[in-house]
Amino acid sequence: MEQQPGTCGGPPWSRGGPPWSRGGPPWLRASVDQADSARIPWPSTVALAVFVMVGTGFAAESQQGTREPLDVLARLLLLAGPALLLLRRKYPVVTVFGVCAVALVYFAAGYPYGPVFLTIAVAVFAAIVAGHRRAAWWAVGLLWAAHLLIAHWLYAYLPPAGDEAAPWGQEVFITAWVIAVVAASELVRVRREVWARERAERAAAEQRRADEERLRIARELHDVLAHSISVINVQAGVGLALLDADPEQARTALTTIKAASKEALGEVRQVLDTLRTPGDAPRAPAPGLDRLPELVEQAASTGLTVDVETDGEAVALAPGTDLAAFRIVQEALTNVVRHSGSRSARVRIVHSPGGLGLQIDDEGPATGSDAGGSGSGLVGMRERAGALGGTIEAGPRPDGGFRVRAELPVRTEETM
Repeated sequence: MEQQPGTCGGPPWSRGGPPWSRGGPPWLRASVDQADSARIPWPSTVALAVFVMVGTGFAAESQQGTREPLDVLARLLLLAGPALLLLRRKYPVVTVFGVCAVALVYFAAGYPYGPVFLTIAVAVFAAIVAGHRRAAWWAVGLLWAAHLLIAHWLYAYLPPAGDEAAPWGQEVFITAWVIAVVAASELVRVRREVWARERAERAAAEQRRADEERLRIARELHDVLAHSISVINVQAGVGLALLDADPEQARTALTTIKAASKEALGEVRQVLDTLRTPGDAPRAPAPGLDRLPELVEQAASTGLTVDVETDGEAVALAPGTDLAAFRIVQEALTNVVRHSGSRSARVRIVHSPGGLGLQIDDEGPATGSDAGGSGSGLVGMRERAGALGGTIEAGPRPDGGFRVRAELPVRTEETM
């Protein structure tokens, strides 16, 4: 099998350029975890440098005779640590190893203890919070181990002359300090990760709500326009056919067109108002099954006879359930008008404890290739029922015609 260029043949870097073209090794690449990594922390670093210089000067006075006096090299090393901290946001790994290396040289030269430990703490904190935990642990662990070697074994070969081994009690304090710095850094890192996860979850929830709202508006517009335009289309055909032969009947058809278009415009305007003022209450109540007689009347204007049968004791439905039931019946009757040759339909509404059943039948036959229910109307009905936890079944009946059956769980206004 012939290899495609740049897939699995040639050296590894042939698929994306040599390693140095991708920013170098991971420890040398700029950190992308910090949103403000491009900014150099001048104020805090300068303040830390001043504190380290002044504080080490006071510490040197109290350690005269036991540690080397501060000279030019000591001052340069004390400034080198804060200088490296300027890179802690963009290159935290390089910074933590560099600061620890400078501190190790400072301690090995026998200079006084003091605020130089703060530069190590800041570098470790920056690396851990940026997500480079292992690098920070290795850097501070190696520094701690090297300090033990210097303080208890190599002190005789290093300045100051005549130095003695450091007391082990001092090491207990340094070890506790190292553990405290690492633990505090890890705590901050975990807390930031929790905050970032919560922000991501909130953003995802807001996006999900926005998607659901767009879907709801799309369903509303489809249901309103599909039904009304179907009525207008049928009546326009009737009006054109009877314009010369029966002007009075043509006038009736035009009147129906006017009424249907006015109602469609009103409902579309109501939907668009919710877009313009998302926090306001709607100006008109959402349609429900109480407007079923209007649907029957509109269907009659197209020549479709609709028989409505109700079983069970009707209860006040929750607005969402009532709207979904109305739209399902409306879309089913619209499909009869558009896709069926039948001039009659039956709507059966069954009220039961905890449920609402809807069944819409027509005798057929289908007049179009899409009568089987693959259009967006049935998709919208299924989405409406699914959003409430209900189900939709739609398909040809065994004895001919077409049936839409919906089962919706009922939450009455009293139980909300």
